Amino acid sequence: MHKFKKANFIVLTIVILTILLSGCELESSENFQDNIGDLVVHYIDIGQGDSIFIQLPNGETSLIDGGPRANSDVVVNYLKEMKIEKVDYLIATHPHEDHIGGLPEVVKNFEIGKIYMPDKVANTAIFESLLKEIKAKDLKISVPSSGEYLIDTDDLKYQVLAPNGEKYENTNDYSIVSKITFKDNSFLFTGDAEKTSEKEMIGKGYDLTADVLKVGHHGSSTSTTEEFLLKVDPDYGVISLAKDNKYGHPHKEIIELLNKKGIDILRTDELGNIIIKSDGKDIEILNGYSKENSIKETVYEEENYIGNKNTKIYHSPDCGSLPKEENQIIFKSKEEAEKEGFKPHEKCIK
Repeated sequence: MHKFKKANFIVLTIVILTILLSGCELESSENFQDNIGDLVVHYIDIGQGDSIFIQLPNGETSLIDGGPRANSDVVVNYLKEMKIEKVDYLIATHPHEDHIGGLPEVVKNFEIGKIYMPDKVANTAIFESLLKEIKAKDLKISVPSSGEYLIDTDDLKYQVLAPNGEKYENTNDYSIVSKITFKDNSFLFTGDAEKTSEKEMIGKGYDLTADVLKVGHHGSSTSTTEEFLLKVDPDYGVISLAKDNKYGHPHKEIIELLNKKGIDILRTDELGNIIIKSDGKDIEILNGYSKENSIKETVYEEENYIGNKNTKIYHSPDCGSLPKEENQIIFKSKEEAEKEGFKPHEKCIK
């Protein structure tokens, strides 16, 4: 994999795009056509969640996740401003609201080719809403197998690398992990896959190397192990998250690890929409990035804990069993939670 070392660092063409959640024009109707033949990956500033739109060099498109329901208009407007009419490959990595919340509106507003979801259901209103919109258009859901290629040509490959198991304790480990390779460049998209899934991918012997890594689970310490990061060996790590989110993302340990490995960090809470283009040989960042952004010091606040008002159990912010948002109460410490009569969740609080 081509590494961008200081001695031969390719000068990045930085085009400052004024891209705000208020819906400013992206001037992308021309860009979409102009970029056919290139791979362009849009990490949409969706708040606390994931949504990645991909312009494939063969003229097709892919959308990985749709962010939270509250920001579904952000994804829909983003695609409409680009004059997108069809999403050829729609991937819902796993059934958490911050990843599938915007997808019902996407399915409703655009022509959809193939839909990929893991073999994991959720007893939530948003999951039911997504299934309803899929059924309304008489679309089918495919459950991909690890190792399966969605696209497999000499110059362009789109491969599924996870999940590799059939049953997980944590819903995050059901995340569909995929990799796009375009000639000499590659991008790895991890959803919220955590340590268990990362270990399985390593054990399978997959080629995990990538120039750009979508850092797992919004920069949580439950993902991106050092062993996994060594296998990926990226130049860039993209983190999708909201500013001042209640989970404390990105976690200090992950930022320190990325810095230790010399990986440039690009964050949607700092840069807004992050757009990266590849011609198959070189990678170009098309918006608001500077080297200083990737290494600036992050100030971390004390980690919060999330209680369930109904069960009187409190959880770590990364627990896979967090209560629905309307049932959550935030505590600044374990002591505060226990003073209010809450007990620790036996699986996530040590």
